[in-house]
Amino acid sequence: MADSSVLTSTIERTSLADSSIFDSKVTEISKENVLIGSASYVEEEMPQIETRMILVQEAGKQEELIQALKTIKIMEVPVIKIRESCPGKSDEKLIKSVVNMEIKVPFVKMESVEELESLDSPEFENVFIVMDFQDSVFNELYKTDHRIIGPPVILNCAQKGEPLPFSCRPLYCTSMMNLVLCFTGFRKKEELVRLVTLVHHMGGVIRKDFNSKVTHLVANCTQGEKFRIAVSLGTPIMKPEWIYKAWERRNEQDFCASVDDFRNEFKVPPFQDCILSFLGFSDEEKTNMEEMTEMQGGNCLPVGDERCTHLIVEENIVKELPFEPSKKLYVVKQEWFWGSIQMDARAGETMYLYEKANTPELKKSVSLLSLNTPNSNRKRRRLKETLAQLSRETDMSPFPPRKRPSAEHSLSIGSLLDISNTPESSINYGETPKSCTKSSKNSTPVPSKQSARWQVAKELYQTESNYVNILATIIQLFQVPLEEEGQRGGPILAPEEIKTIFGSIPDIFDVHTKIKDDLEDLIVNWDESKSIGDIFLKYSKDLVKTYPPFVNFFEMSKETIIKCEKQKPRFHAFLKINQAKPECGRQSLVELLIRPVQRLPSVALLLNDLKKHTAEENPDKTTLEKAIGSLKEVMTHINEDKRKTEAQKQIFDVVYEVDGCPANLLSSHRSLVQRVETISLGEHPCDRGEQVTLFLFNDCLEIARKRHKVIGTFRSPHGHTRPPASLKHIHLMPLSQIKKVLDIRETEDCHNAFALLVRPPTERANVLLSFQMTSEELPKENWLKMLCRHVANTICKADAENLIYSADPESFEVNTKDMDSTLSRASRAIKKTSKKVTRAFSFSKTPKRALRRALMTSQSSVEGRSPSSNDKHVMSRLSSTSSLAGIPSPSLVSLPSFFERRSHTLSRSTTHLI
Repeated sequence: MADSSVLTSTIERTSLADSSIFDSKVTEISKENVLIGSASYVEEEMPQIETRMILVQEAGKQEELIQALKTIKIMEVPVIKIRESCPGKSDEKLIKSVVNMEIKVPFVKMESVEELESLDSPEFENVFIVMDFQDSVFNELYKTDHRIIGPPVILNCAQKGEPLPFSCRPLYCTSMMNLVLCFTGFRKKEELVRLVTLVHHMGGVIRKDFNSKVTHLVANCTQGEKFRIAVSLGTPIMKPEWIYKAWERRNEQDFCASVDDFRNEFKVPPFQDCILSFLGFSDEEKTNMEEMTEMQGGNCLPVGDERCTHLIVEENIVKELPFEPSKKLYVVKQEWFWGSIQMDARAGETMYLYEKANTPELKKSVSLLSLNTPNSNRKRRRLKETLAQLSRETDMSPFPPRKRPSAEHSLSIGSLLDISNTPESSINYGETPKSCTKSSKNSTPVPSKQSARWQVAKELYQTESNYVNILATIIQLFQVPLEEEGQRGGPILAPEEIKTIFGSIPDIFDVHTKIKDDLEDLIVNWDESKSIGDIFLKYSKDLVKTYPPFVNFFEMSKETIIKCEKQKPRFHAFLKINQAKPECGRQSLVELLIRPVQRLPSVALLLNDLKKHTAEENPDKTTLEKAIGSLKEVMTHINEDKRKTEAQKQIFDVVYEVDGCPANLLSSHRSLVQRVETISLGEHPCDRGEQVTLFLFNDCLEIARKRHKVIGTFRSPHGHTRPPASLKHIHLMPLSQIKKVLDIRETEDCHNAFALLVRPPTERANVLLSFQMTSEELPKENWLKMLCRHVANTICKADAENLIYSADPESFEVNTKDMDSTLSRASRAIKKTSKKVTRAFSFSKTPKRALRRALMTSQSSVEGRSPSSNDKHVMSRLSSTSSLAGIPSPSLVSLPSFFERRSHTLSRSTTHLI
């Protein structure tokens, strides 16, 4: 036979061989790269052997097979050339090439094995076509080492017009042609031999050791070195059923076992042979993860069951395990769970092992803020120092923080209260945008007296910088990985789905990167005459071009994310993994993608605020007006129908309910988020004990107190009567002024309390606003998280959790003691009455007759006699405000006693009423 003949030469030796024999030694050369000289040399030296096709038994009766065989004239034969590097040396190099051999002799039919001897001739290269690879004729041909092929090979080659493939092993079909398989986890030799034989029959190649050429790993278990290497290389890991099912479809034309739709049915699921339990997750999360486990081939059992192989721990909640785990139990973080689903293979546990958190330094640094001292003066002084420390740490700098001078301060108070961590802190995934690699100017000439215009400009730059970093996070953490080629387990999303989700985000990122750079140059080289409006006018056309395509289709983008997350477990896992990363601040992709929808209205508000603090003679005044107009032009291109009418109705209800509410609360981009009933615990924003209602909007906080007396009703132009306003406006605060949200710990003297550290841009001192929540429907924790989330959205920061600071009530002199007691209510009533009395006796507003009567009554009560005519004359002279201010009259000294008597009377009446 041709493959057993070896031609020897002084220069080269050539032989026919199966392509699978010398794969480990042969240097692969494609057909196009085969040397013409060597190929012609092979053809000249090779004996002229004709190829003869022999139809065995039933194969000779298939008319379709006979017609297909008539169209095939060539068979490809691999040739191994052994070339010595130079004469006289034993160093040899094997080069594989392919030679086309013509099929000149017509096909022959064979009815029985007895005819085999007459057909066997050294003049012919016989190729037997057998219908069944399991009958006695096949076994006889196989034992005598003849070439055997199945009908699908003939039909496939005839259909595609390709040459007949050459194989030393029996080849029934080509459904596994060009596939290299490796096996692991099989203990029964008979099963392994059966699988290997089927792979060879379908044209596949087997490798004993796993290497980079292996295209598929067939695994009977999820353990072992081969399995781990396949996971790390992203090689598909298949069940044995894949081979059996492919063999069942061996007669199908154009069937390929490696096609995704067929192959994905038999992939080894990530949690095969795994029994999982979950610790530290909410009921909803646990139910979701258990469903995902069953979908991915695993099982679930309660925590502590000895049959469990893995314990998945929510590391942010669980600080200590409820039991001592066995050595066989893997205790891993939730990232292992989601990472395995995303990779579509069981991830290595050693990288995700759960470790018990032990940070005594953290507790020590937090305790430094506790101001437990009996001295009230020292407490006020230390309170002032604490607020100053908070001010230094929360005051937004327009430039990245400098590197700490030493490691010993790594757990200082500053590190605990730092809110400057933005998404740029650890972005290193994918290609880094230019703006992220550009270093900011470190030497910033800050004006000695910071003007209000500079403060607003600084805030504009800071929010722009944070916004650019959010966009960079979206691109680097989500879009770039999804668009990468060669993903483990194949593409997570289709290209059209990726386009629908991200749209023009890269274009928006490019525009705002340029705006941020220009603002940075302006802030560094600050001058009051510098024009900020020119920057936005410069890029107004780019904004018009990039924003409407994204904003108009945001709802479609959101729906695509939700649909793909439900239908594609790998995408769901991909989102879960990224959401847990610090760059995202635990925000979902939908929450991050809504930033472009909110950004332009926020910029317009800041520019409007900047215009208010710009002098009339400043040329930037007119430019800012044009810039605001250009932004409004951009927003007119955005679909106005997407505004929610219900949210607008809620804002109108707030305006009607709050007396004196600013008209600028009404805005197309603003929406009411939450209403919270509280009691003021400090001197700001109103007196202690006042009932205060907080209206949280997406970008501001309306603070109103309960009106003491409601008079009249409101009648609209349409004749509808509305109830009178029950609240009185105190302050409309932009959320950007909130520098810190203090979660006051629960104690016996302090319950359900929180505080806000506020600093308006035009003031240097901080103001502490403390409240007690009175509503039981909304938990304090949920309210604070909600508030911080919208503060972070307003200032374009992803890490909203850094805005929350847990503090002791003693540190900030906050307590709710006796807030609801009878004595406390009476005290507040007295305080209100005292204010009314004080206003009634105001020397600048009180009529002279009433003041004269009060002074005369007070003097009579002190001296025990009626005023004489001389006294009346003196009192008439004293009724002048200017005279009263300069003469120390005994009657004036008696005024405090008058208030004391009034207060005592009110106290007794209040007690009687209660």
